[in-house]
Amino acid sequence: MIDRDKLWTGSLNDPYRGAGSVGLYDTTLRDGEQTVGVVLSPEDKLEIARALDELGIDRIEAGFPRVSEDDRHAFELILAAGLGAEVWGFSRAVAADVEALVELGVVASVVESPISDLKLEALGVTRETMLERIRTAVSFAAGQGVTVCYFGVDSTRADPAFFDQAYAAAVEAGAKEVAVVDTLGIAAPEAVAELVGRTVELVGPDVPVHFHGHNDFGLATAAAVAAVKSGARWIQGTINGMGERAGNANLLEVALALDALYGVSTNLRLDRARAVSERVQRLSGYELEPWKPLVGETLFRRESGAVASQFHDPPSIEPYSSEVVAAERAIVLGKKSGIDSIRIKAAELGLELSEDDKRALLAAVKARGAEKRGLVTDEEFADLARALLD
Repeated sequence: MIDRDKLWTGSLNDPYRGAGSVGLYDTTLRDGEQTVGVVLSPEDKLEIARALDELGIDRIEAGFPRVSEDDRHAFELILAAGLGAEVWGFSRAVAADVEALVELGVVASVVESPISDLKLEALGVTRETMLERIRTAVSFAAGQGVTVCYFGVDSTRADPAFFDQAYAAAVEAGAKEVAVVDTLGIAAPEAVAELVGRTVELVGPDVPVHFHGHNDFGLATAAAVAAVKSGARWIQGTINGMGERAGNANLLEVALALDALYGVSTNLRLDRARAVSERVQRLSGYELEPWKPLVGETLFRRESGAVASQFHDPPSIEPYSSEVVAAERAIVLGKKSGIDSIRIKAAELGLELSEDDKRALLAAVKARGAEKRGLVTDEEFADLARALLD
């Protein structure tokens, strides 16, 4: 739980705050690797799994071992690593997929099947056939001692009556948990809340409900929060929101929003989030927006002169303390700098300047920033100051 003294969000959210906790289920190593162009070696996956464990992730989906020998080897490495997190597998509603997990000694797994008519028609499979596949695969996995979370692909676009049939069939066949799956990220948060709530009622209090959402309309975090408010006990997602198309729900953002704004705790260590984000980014080979929530490079850096004048008072310009996510606050210089920016940076670098010097240096910094179309580095600032004072 975040230290409330380090949150500066005011009282606006108080009527919506609750209590309790939710589990985080990470699928970076499976769904996240579906990001276009990302290829993680078995050793990369082991490194990420260890980082996820240190971060406080409760469950790690180690992958889909039938995809390749590398994926199987990665699974073996992660299982042998002695992690504190639960290690989960992924399987289609296909006996061979389940058998591969059993051979590895996996004791818990998602078992997925498509249930929207759009998906069924594309595959040329009838509803009746799919129901039989669900029953057969789930009962087989359960019979092998595997804890099953049934995962209805494209469930947010499924016919409600068939959705109920599929999930009821999975639970009757032995699924201990179920996931509501917004495969294409099409569900508004209000719709997610309704569907998750209905699913909680359908399966009963002894069957935990997950939510797995994608970010195609930029609503994955909001949808995850809505799911929790309606009774979801697990949120599935990835680090940095990586994944196919617009990606998955970003577990780092979900954990921050739930705790800071809604009073719902997770086991995620926010003070390690930026380091883990950077490690996953480096191993995956993609870039993040510098303004990205929680992990962005510029999140606690200030260029605007108007903001720099309040830099001494963090609650006036930031919604939560940089200490929450172990980030460093900094003043940076450029076209948008003001006289307070110059004062703070000069003091930081140990430069003694008169008021006239500061004004002259501000003009030089603005000109350099406009010329560069970027920031003025500390070295450049020192050079400008020396040239002014010589």
